[in-house]
Amino acid sequence: MVFSSITFMVFFLPLVLLFYFMLKNETYRNGVLIVFSLVFYAWGEPKWILIMLLTVLVNYLCGVMITRSDKRFVKKLWMLLGVCLGIGFLVYFKYFGFMMDSICSLIKCKNNFVSPVLPIGISFYTFQVLTYTIDVYKGKTKVQKNFFMLLLYVAFFPQLIAGPIVNYKDIEKQLKNRVHTLDKFAEGFIRFLIGFSKKILLANTCGEILQHVDITVNTSVLGAWLTAIAYTLQIYFDFSGYSDMAIGLGKMFGFEFLENFNYPYISKSITEFWRRWHISLGSFFREYVYIPLGGNRVSKLKQIRNIMIVWALTGIWHGASYNFLVWGLYYGVLLIIEKQFFLKLKDKIPAFINVIFTLPFVIIGWVIFYHIDMSNGLLHIGAMFGINAKLYDSVAIYYFKHFLGFLLIAIMASIPWKNVFKNKFIESPILKVIVVSLIAAISFAMLIGQSYNPFLYFRF
Repeated sequence: MVFSSITFMVFFLPLVLLFYFMLKNETYRNGVLIVFSLVFYAWGEPKWILIMLLTVLVNYLCGVMITRSDKRFVKKLWMLLGVCLGIGFLVYFKYFGFMMDSICSLIKCKNNFVSPVLPIGISFYTFQVLTYTIDVYKGKTKVQKNFFMLLLYVAFFPQLIAGPIVNYKDIEKQLKNRVHTLDKFAEGFIRFLIGFSKKILLANTCGEILQHVDITVNTSVLGAWLTAIAYTLQIYFDFSGYSDMAIGLGKMFGFEFLENFNYPYISKSITEFWRRWHISLGSFFREYVYIPLGGNRVSKLKQIRNIMIVWALTGIWHGASYNFLVWGLYYGVLLIIEKQFFLKLKDKIPAFINVIFTLPFVIIGWVIFYHIDMSNGLLHIGAMFGINAKLYDSVAIYYFKHFLGFLLIAIMASIPWKNVFKNKFIESPILKVIVVSLIAAISFAMLIGQSYNPFLYFRF
């Protein structure tokens, strides 16, 4: 089930809100959220719910045993058990088939292993439950003695299948006590509608461009840049829209989630881009991989090693394919070069020049990310710079003219205009409600007639 579906909007969400607010006791309300969250997850493929429940149960027991153990090495063994189980499931379902293909290709043998279907959201909920077990081991958070509280933390439907990745310590107190006000609910609902509109009006329309303009046929410079920019906008509005919906839904039920996007396409450097894009994933790798490896408190050589390890993992986290690994390493190399040579110069150059310089590298990164077939990715990047490509073609010209106005609107929507125009009228609550309601109504009308409505990050 996806947020931008008739089933969710018309049936699931009204029902869970009705049952939740009918009850006054927080324990019963949590029970409602757990039941509906399990139904939400099981909607597509019920059997995978067992993997999630087992992961939560084992890590719950490991957390209890960590606090009961007196010896440090015993605590570490329990922590490693919980971590290894979660990572083990993730590796088996997401990477084992890919590894077998790679090995068999290398040694020229036949691979008879059939890759299992990837459980939805396993990359996200695995990382969430690991933050709990590791932080209990490190003494950063107290053990959760109530299994159902830990299950609610992991299974809560707004962030279950596509994030944001919520650290247990950031939400621990909210599991027991949350503030519910009409203003907070309204704020959450507006945030949900904004995300919904981003997804339906902007992301899906960008996806239509990619469906019509095939970069592998009649390649041209115009077609290459048109599709690259369309995907750059699609993946932003798709995932930031989902995050907006998740954060808004959380707020409607009294939860406060940290932001996951902060207008990444206005970044003045690659370093800043990754502070603004998928913030929860970057925070996870920084806290649980980069810093434990020594971070930047080591020699330059080891710091480079740490950066490359983190970005190789960031790449393959997105999927079992070489293009994701290359995409991660691409950013690792860019960040190393930037940190060594360019960050000191950044403040001496006008901000808009830094943005113009940074954005093409981001767009090229998305081209690498988009093409599972690396040869198509290289063809696309080459065409962007006129290599073996004509300047334009009739298909690209047609869709460029057809979607130019939309693309300009989408680009403008990726900029924080409220920081540009300090105008109280723009921030008026009444105006915001009117505008958001109108846009949401248009989005809902379009949803009914759309056949293209996937969430890109579901496959990661």
